[in-house]
Amino acid sequence: MRVNYGGLTLVTHRNRPTQALLACLATTTLLTACTTPSPKAAQPNTAPPPASGTPTGSANETPSSPGPTATGSSPSTNGPTAPPTRPPSATGPSLAAGEAFIGHYVALLNYAYATGDTGPMMAASDKGCIGCKGVSDYTKKYNASRGTLAGDYNDRLISVKEIYRGKSGRLGGSATLKTGSYTERDSPSASPVPQGNLTGTMEFTLSASGGNWVMYEMEIKE
Repeated sequence: MRVNYGGLTLVTHRNRPTQALLACLATTTLLTACTTPSPKAAQPNTAPPPASGTPTGSANETPSSPGPTATGSSPSTNGPTAPPTRPPSATGPSLAAGEAFIGHYVALLNYAYATGDTGPMMAASDKGCIGCKGVSDYTKKYNASRGTLAGDYNDRLISVKEIYRGKSGRLGGSATLKTGSYTERDSPSASPVPQGNLTGTMEFTLSASGGNWVMYEMEIKE
């Protein structure tokens, strides 16, 4: 589990804390800061499923509790041939599109873990997203294509527990993720280090860019 991509709780090598993030999280909330406004996510060969349940609530701050969805599968033997594309259900500025985008973003994360290619993930992230940058830095070293990540490393989206629109117009909420058993190596020739078999909560904030949602900030806790 890539727990606390930004880095408040150390669980695996994937959780390198940065002083900038610690200072940011100590003085702000996800819906208001932790990044500078400027628009800017992995799943092997697997398109994210459509969102389950339609979020309810007002256009302002009324929370909704969508039903569970699932995404992620064991890594493909041959690896993915192309990154997941944004599904129609994740297009547009609605709460339902925001919920579907979380499934798409998890698919992009899993694609990055498999290939080391973080371009598609970062294209679906705000340029100032510290948590997103932490994942990108991690996957450049630890990925299946390089031989430093192996096993059932995919994150699975179990459910989007809530999603709501804040006064700023951004969407906030949380989702449950689960990972299988996998190993990490500091280099392809290094000894494998067992990891995984964890369930965590992703707290996320989405911002609008070009009429669609992007990941503004995220934090994953065990």
